[in-house]
Amino acid sequence: MIVLNYQDRRPIYEQVVEKFQMLIIKGVLKPDEQMPSVRKLAIELSLNPNTIQRAFGLLETQGYIYSIKGRGNFISGKGTFADERRKEVYREFEEAAIQALDIGIDKTVLVECVQGAAERGGL
Repeated sequence: MIVLNYQDRRPIYEQVVEKFQMLIIKGVLKPDEQMPSVRKLAIELSLNPNTIQRAFGLLETQGYIYSIKGRGNFISGKGTFADERRKEVYREFEEAAIQALDIGIDKTVLVECVQGAAERGGL
């Protein structure tokens, strides 16, 4: 379900958060579906349970999951995550495109880069 990149400079808990965010946004994890337990996921990923707990805490703070005492963590029913993520990616892309143009990358090269990325991404 989740594959971590130990070469990544980001902390492991941030990678866990990002992976779950994407699973939720893509609809792989459905609203009100129960998350794996902290202990089970920690064993599966060979991580300290505190790392998983920290990731789950951040996901809960961000509204992606909610917890029920004694029952576990569940996927939130809020459906705006995909739209919010798209807006964020659009802003990031726009900033990157502006920076690319500012440093002299030609528009046609930039368009070719986007087309190449879209083809690699299956679009």
